[in-house]
Amino acid sequence: MSAVIGRPQAYLCLAASMALVGSYVGLSKWLVAVFPVFLLAGLRFALAAVAMVGWMRRPAEEPALDARDHLVLFLGSFFGNFLFSICMLFGVQATSALAAGVVMAGIPAAVALLSWAFLGERLNARIVAAIACAGLGVALLAFSRHAPGAEEAPWWGYALLLAAVGCEAAYVVVGKRLTAKLSAKRISALINLWGLALVAPLALWQGWGFEFSGVGQSTWTLLLFYALAASMGTVWLWMRGMPAVPAQQAGLFTVLLPISAAGVGIVLLGEQATALHGLALGLALAGIYLATRTASPQ
Repeated sequence: MSAVIGRPQAYLCLAASMALVGSYVGLSKWLVAVFPVFLLAGLRFALAAVAMVGWMRRPAEEPALDARDHLVLFLGSFFGNFLFSICMLFGVQATSALAAGVVMAGIPAAVALLSWAFLGERLNARIVAAIACAGLGVALLAFSRHAPGAEEAPWWGYALLLAAVGCEAAYVVVGKRLTAKLSAKRISALINLWGLALVAPLALWQGWGFEFSGVGQSTWTLLLFYALAASMGTVWLWMRGMPAVPAQQAGLFTVLLPISAAGVGIVLLGEQATALHGLALGLALAGIYLATRTASPQ
């Protein structure tokens, strides 16, 4: 496996990974307006699989995978690639990139909650307050859909974004187990391959009869960026940085996800931010502050 990098380099990798995730979460609003969700996910995994074909080979110094390793890879892909992509794409399609940014701010609290539930880590008053802030922020976001000037969105769109938060948190927890044995490149390739296998039947179903000739060049370019960023760049950067940073501390860097997603929604997509959106994002960021303070050395 790859040599462990230093802390500053690891922090840079983790930060870049989450900023990329936030950008493609926001930009996916454009893509789901053109492609059906399952077809979009299938094209993403297929394009990335071609780009990462050279990453599949096992290095001589890397041990062979056992049954548990394959299970962890499957779970990482199922939660972090397949379910996250489906929930996020349907959620963004029904709501907005700005809404996705606010909801995704709950990831650090969700990481801490899963660490408590599955790893036995302590859940103290600070993280309980972080979860409460994230929950209140999402509740205000749901109310904001009825505010003057706000775009109406169904409740299930927000529920899907919340499910995506849980999937990403599970991916963060599972990812630490993978980096102990495999290189970042091979993890990226194998997780993507599992994602392709999971979504392929649904993608083929939606792709049958789809008018590919009607898709413009700019959309294909954006799709290529989405595929390489989501399946290749973000996973490699995250897995490259994880070995040098404790799992809970790594959750700190997910703060860049909601900020970049909301920024894309407002600046590039022209989405309107209301006062309730601002209050919801403020509460979500307060939750991030509390969660990351918990992860910091005492």
